[in-house]
Amino acid sequence: MKNRERFLRSLCGDRAGFDLVTIRQVHSSLIWRVGREAASAESQLTGDGLITDKPGLLLGILTADCVPVLVADLRKAAVGAFHAGWRGAVDRIVEKGVGRMRMEFGSRPEDLVAAIGPRIGPCCYPVGEEVRQRFEAQFDYAGELFREVYDSDPVRRKYPMLFLTARAPGHSDLGPATHLDLADANRRQLMAAGLRPEAIHSIGECTSCSPRRFFSYRREQALSGRMMSVIGIRPSPGSS
Repeated sequence: MKNRERFLRSLCGDRAGFDLVTIRQVHSSLIWRVGREAASAESQLTGDGLITDKPGLLLGILTADCVPVLVADLRKAAVGAFHAGWRGAVDRIVEKGVGRMRMEFGSRPEDLVAAIGPRIGPCCYPVGEEVRQRFEAQFDYAGELFREVYDSDPVRRKYPMLFLTARAPGHSDLGPATHLDLADANRRQLMAAGLRPEAIHSIGECTSCSPRRFFSYRREQALSGRMMSVIGIRPSPGSS
């Protein structure tokens, strides 16, 4: 709570007129439209997306490898925050989030801008075959989201401990590792929802590669903290 207070104070000054809304994240595609009352009912909200058109609310998403996606409608003054790990991406939470903003606020995709925050990169994100199959069942471009990483791959040379086995190099029967690009998966969903490519801004750093800047669930073997990404609508001067 102290860290949240410090964060909000650095972002909003004395925080006058701002309330923070977060959600108990469960790797779903459940999205909530929230108002001021949600700021005092955090424990009752379970899902992975928040949208609002109420000034003075900061929508917060917590991550430590998964992808935080923040969306703003510059014309209608509405915002959304989405937690998109691989399960959320398979369930199209970002596409559904844009759809909810269209339905709830009359948002037009061409008026939206989006930010893709710090997340684990394809350099450090091996996944199982079942994950690849889930994506292939949903997206015709799924093959472009994955890469096969072999012993001779530069990623393995840079991060050898990620691929350590008891056998000598070149004698492992484990085969190549399959790595997923989560940021690209969510970028493609934003474009599929109608956002202009130039309206999508992505932080390129990998959480696992940057221990001085970011927490990483995988790097720290589940004993990590969390980063918070927020988006909100600034209250009008003099509003309560």
